[in-house]
Amino acid sequence: MTLARQFDLESIGTGLVVAQVEGQLTRALAPEGAAAVVQAPPGTGKTTLVPPLIANLVLSRADGALPPRVVVTQPRRVAVRSAARHLAALDGTSLGERVGYTVRGERKISSRTLVEFVTPGILLRRLLADPGLEGTAAVILDEVHERGLETDLALGMLADVRALRGDLNLVAMSATVEAPRFAALLADDGGEPAPVIDSPAALHPLEVRWAPSSAPRLDDRGVSRAFLDHVAETAAREHASLLAAGEDVDALVFLPGVREVRAVAEWLRAHPSGVTREVLELHGQAPPAEQDRAVGGRQPGEPPRIVVSTALAESSLTVPGVRLVVDSGLAREPRRDAGRGMTGLVTVSCSRASAEQRAGRAARQGPGRVVRCYDERSYAAAPPQSLPEIATSDLTEAALVLACWGAPGGHGLALPDPPPSSALEDALRTLDGLGALTPEGLATDLGRTLARIPADPRLGRALLEGAPLVGARVAAETVALVARDLRPPGADLGRLLASLRSGREASARAWADDVRRFERIARENSGSGENSDPLVAQLETDAEKAALVVALAFPRLVAKRVPGAEERYLLASGTRAGLPSGSSLAGHEWLAIADVTRADGRDAAGTGAVVRAAAPLNRASAEFAAAHLLSDDVEARFADGRVVARREVRLGAISLTSTPVRPSPTEGREAVARALGTGGLGTIGWSPAADALRRRLALVHRELGEPWPDVSEAALLARLDEWLGPELEALASGAPMRAVDLADPLRRLLPWPAAARFDELAPERLEVPSGSRVRIEYPEVGESGVDDGARPVVAVKLQECFGWAETPRLVDGRVPVLFHLLSPAGRPVAVTGDLASFWSGPYAQVRAEMRGRYPKHPWPEDPWTAVATGKTKRRLEGR
Repeated sequence: MTLARQFDLESIGTGLVVAQVEGQLTRALAPEGAAAVVQAPPGTGKTTLVPPLIANLVLSRADGALPPRVVVTQPRRVAVRSAARHLAALDGTSLGERVGYTVRGERKISSRTLVEFVTPGILLRRLLADPGLEGTAAVILDEVHERGLETDLALGMLADVRALRGDLNLVAMSATVEAPRFAALLADDGGEPAPVIDSPAALHPLEVRWAPSSAPRLDDRGVSRAFLDHVAETAAREHASLLAAGEDVDALVFLPGVREVRAVAEWLRAHPSGVTREVLELHGQAPPAEQDRAVGGRQPGEPPRIVVSTALAESSLTVPGVRLVVDSGLAREPRRDAGRGMTGLVTVSCSRASAEQRAGRAARQGPGRVVRCYDERSYAAAPPQSLPEIATSDLTEAALVLACWGAPGGHGLALPDPPPSSALEDALRTLDGLGALTPEGLATDLGRTLARIPADPRLGRALLEGAPLVGARVAAETVALVARDLRPPGADLGRLLASLRSGREASARAWADDVRRFERIARENSGSGENSDPLVAQLETDAEKAALVVALAFPRLVAKRVPGAEERYLLASGTRAGLPSGSSLAGHEWLAIADVTRADGRDAAGTGAVVRAAAPLNRASAEFAAAHLLSDDVEARFADGRVVARREVRLGAISLTSTPVRPSPTEGREAVARALGTGGLGTIGWSPAADALRRRLALVHRELGEPWPDVSEAALLARLDEWLGPELEALASGAPMRAVDLADPLRRLLPWPAAARFDELAPERLEVPSGSRVRIEYPEVGESGVDDGARPVVAVKLQECFGWAETPRLVDGRVPVLFHLLSPAGRPVAVTGDLASFWSGPYAQVRAEMRGRYPKHPWPEDPWTAVATGKTKRRLEGR
């Protein structure tokens, strides 16, 4: 067989800066199984030259048979098509012959294809279907610096393949200085990092201008309309000024999302500025033909262009003719809200690295200008790099890929960053609930089937479950609609479905292609006929059937309307969310939600989250789809001092019915235990008698230890049944809390026969020389008992202690009493723990201060011989 001709690298590399390192790269990858990292700034031509260079190396090693293929990943479908079309044109061949591509729903290759461009998702599914990648001699992962989740996974899995095969060439291409990091991941068997081939930059002058808006970039509904107008005005003015200066250039405007792209494009079309130009949109929802036109370059005789784009054009695409970039400085990135159990796209300031990538679009082919619609302070405050997608995204699909690969959770895989543990645990729980994982964390047969479906595993499971219920066609339409992440106006999926069916939507053709693919999968895996289940008979419209499919995919997002003026909904997960203002879904009792994201302002209805895509649901469908979340429990609790109970039927966090019932003894005991566990014994309350007894016990336990009981809160709660059993039973049966006094139950803890000495060790009262029996105030009981050094206190009138020399001691003489000596009016005049010292010293000063204030009471010079009394001098003398 005649060998395929090699690519003409001299012709293809003409004018490309990366051609300067062609020799280095050839030497690094000449051996079979070699790996390398190509670090080349945007505009150097790495995507154009490196694939045919490696294909030539593969051809040089071919033995006469049809040579294996070189597979190149690009992070976006439009970049895949553009790169393949450009290389085929340079090769002088038709697209699909020597150079081809494969994206979801579209394929242009042949048996003669040497270089195939694919998305990372296509490569992952190819790896799962054929872990050895037979027929592939080399894989090039382009734009690895973007840290897309699928590219990260592919890098780790390909490192495994290379280690097993030994003949797979592997190249990672990065536009940033992170190349050494990827080189370490592609180390050889001896641990030597892969060589880094560093290409010089394509140096063209770049003018940077700052044009901040007087209006805030973000308001309570997202990117503000005033800021979008400012971006549009800036783009129109700057482009017009360059054209007026005789520079026939195109402009590229960066905005965070599709909504903003469309708004700015509409403004530019509606506000002619005296120049003839074409306004094009470039985003993931645009039809492939429009995407290709936007990146294909202007043909002779066509007017100048303004291409309004999302980040899609940031690094993996060169838009020919662009010498002006207008940058909003905003990006839309995934963020995971663990508290609400949701992941959504949020608008943030783009990183400085992204800002530089965007600016570089203007200087790829010559001198350029970037106008940043924000100030230098905002630029300096931006993060240096964007967060890796693995750190911010829902990991359900990634976790399934890893389970199918035999590396649950990424264990043992050479990933640039490990998956965050909390997000991974959530993903594994979801997959386990789908039946996609074995107990060991590997994929089940169902899990492998779901991994082959080009959609989130939850949507894949809904497709297979929903097809027999509502028909393969409706199930496929719904899954295709949700999988494409289309944002329906007013969040109404039913209306968007009708619009797509009619062909009115720009994305209708691509959606229809997805529908055909999903319908085929549904028929192959679950049958095609509609089910005779009584539930299905209640579904009168296709919108209701679509809602059932959505609910099957996301049962925890089934939601019920919360009574009130605002359009608030409670999700089965426990999250509350609001509908967008003016949504046609308003007033529906139940919703099947496909997309809910964090949000502030009016759309969130004060909940902090907003519904982005949903369909009206009935209760029967909600209960069917989320059957595993149904619960029927009696909930007993304390209310108004006694145990009450209600029978609660719930769908997750949503209450369906609530009926008062009499609690069973077990339910009552559990309610009491919960109340005590939350509020402690203070829930019942310590009466004065119970508190006094507890203090006495605590002091004796501190001094003597066992067998005297520990009466700290924790110790008492740990022994509830032992000392409080009868009272707990009474409370559980409905007795009011006020009927329980803890004093008598506490006495059950007294150790026998030692208890006979309790009043001797810690008496309630102390007899003083006057004959009075004064109450002893024992120290408070803290969390761990009585504090060391805390002493019992006796507050007594000073005159009642005359002649008392020896300070009394409690607990077998271990603890001296602390005296608070009082005036005749009961106010403290001295504190002492040593009566003998007090009479011999401080008493004289107290006497001098008090005798004039209380002349009717005795204040003898000699307290040792005076009669102890609580009476006045007159009463003492009997007058």
